[in-house]
Amino acid sequence: MASTLLETIHTPADVQRLNASELAQLAAEIRHRMIDVVSRSGGHLASSLGTVELTLALCHLFNPPEDKIIWDVGHQSYAWKMLTGRNKAMEQLRQFNGVRGFTAPEESPYDAAVSGHAGVALSTALGFAAARDLAKGNEHIIAIVGDAALTNGISLEALNAVRHTTERLILVINDNGMSISQNVGAFARMFARKIAGLRYNRIRTLAEATGHRLRLRGLKSFYQALKRVIKPLLLRNRSAIFEELGLRYIGPIDGHDLPALLEALQSAADGHVPVALHIATIKGKGYKPAERNPSKWHGVSPWAKVAEPLPPSASPRCSWSDAFGSALCELAQKDDRVVAITAAMRDGTGLAPFFKAFPSRAFDVGICEEHALAFAAGLAAAGYRPYVALYSTFAQRAVDCMMHDICLPSLPVTLCLDRAGIVGADGPTHHGLYDIAMFRALPDLAFYAPASREGLLRLLQQTLTDTRPTVIRYPRGWANETLPDLPPVPAETPSPVILALGDTVDWIAPLANELQLPCIAVEQIKPLPECLCALKHRPLITLENAAAQGGFGAAVAEVHDAPVLILGWGDRFVPQGSASELRTWGRLDHDALRERITAFIQGLSCK
Repeated sequence: MASTLLETIHTPADVQRLNASELAQLAAEIRHRMIDVVSRSGGHLASSLGTVELTLALCHLFNPPEDKIIWDVGHQSYAWKMLTGRNKAMEQLRQFNGVRGFTAPEESPYDAAVSGHAGVALSTALGFAAARDLAKGNEHIIAIVGDAALTNGISLEALNAVRHTTERLILVINDNGMSISQNVGAFARMFARKIAGLRYNRIRTLAEATGHRLRLRGLKSFYQALKRVIKPLLLRNRSAIFEELGLRYIGPIDGHDLPALLEALQSAADGHVPVALHIATIKGKGYKPAERNPSKWHGVSPWAKVAEPLPPSASPRCSWSDAFGSALCELAQKDDRVVAITAAMRDGTGLAPFFKAFPSRAFDVGICEEHALAFAAGLAAAGYRPYVALYSTFAQRAVDCMMHDICLPSLPVTLCLDRAGIVGADGPTHHGLYDIAMFRALPDLAFYAPASREGLLRLLQQTLTDTRPTVIRYPRGWANETLPDLPPVPAETPSPVILALGDTVDWIAPLANELQLPCIAVEQIKPLPECLCALKHRPLITLENAAAQGGFGAAVAEVHDAPVLILGWGDRFVPQGSASELRTWGRLDHDALRERITAFIQGLSCK
């Protein structure tokens, strides 16, 4: 079988030797390879399909890793990985000990920065640019930021800082009209307008070059007058926001037109001012199902192999996200104070039905978690009951708003943390392990972790009458309707008792029954559960799907006057992998839990 062109590419230098027809062939091969890999491993397909030509253009013109290419969320970076020495390794994409789904400097010198959370690439790029300028270097710094991520507060802060930080930086705005859900807000409307592409920029470049070449004052004056006349006609002043911030604006460019991309990037590289290059791409480009439904194909499970069938059940299983969305719709039917807020994740957090049923009470604020919580504070202060649905990992950047804007004035905002705990193949940037440690120190906060769908509904109903700020965390995956059978706590013996927080009741139930150890399914993190009073002098074993440091078990140990074995995720970042692989890695699987609990009990008998 003849080798493909892609198989001959090991570094960007190999791309630089290709001609136009070979680049077009390589683009087609990359898409074919990407679809094949993701069909078997799962992953973020649509975004990476949309950046194939951009990646080729970057590799063809620039010289990474000397030149720094910084991707703002690695959803876009699969082609980048293929062209920087990891094409063969893509067979292990998002698998345990395999290629990460996002860029990671420890994986490759070509990955300039971590890219798991949106909005930070421009700030990171400015740091690289400032370091280059201090060292009097000459390398290029390029940040690729999605149009949705450009509305993030960190991105806007960085935009404000560009011109007084550096004279040379390229910001590529990858405009596909999508984050995961449809984009919202003023920036989305601005980018959605059709504006003239290369016409204005070609006229300006030609006039600039001619003026410099001929050194004619009259021609330069003529060019300036021409610019004042033509620019408003062609751009209708829609580039003004970037030029007022000190960036030269180029675009929009067809992001799938390689010659146009190369021309625009070369123009940006030749300049001596920061440049905002606006390219228009199609999310899912080259794969019709993904082009038709980019949200569905944003992050996908493997589809080339037959999925494991659902176990026999009287009714289909329900995910925690769907259980939350359904329960919130029930609450909204009964109480018109209920409003829902999400940050560009209405589908992922289960809120799509709420947006459909209660559009006037549903708010998608874009990739702006800090704004989401401060916005919720205003709604709560005005008498509404806001429910803010965020992934746990993304809520980390909004801790300050939770403290300052919600807890300090004690407002009845409920923060619902989806994907709390390990999330599998998305890896360390996406595991929701730190929310308990981050939030439990905040005064006047109620914090819960339901162990079943029934418990989630009960806790949500409870928040309607509670006047405190509340956090409810729940994991990725299926929600049990009710709790499993657990060995009861006998009053007559001082045996150790297991406190299983939230979803970990499923982890420990078989072992608790096997060892006949009393076990309590705990759903309350703060205030601590009342059952602790009855267990005052008994040894306890706590289990949580969260970081052990500063978590639920640590809170119990702070007040309990008997030995406590704290079981949770250790003091290191958890890699990617399946849930079973990660629990084995973290010594939280069935066998490791038995070993650790048995050793604890034996240690008690020796005292």
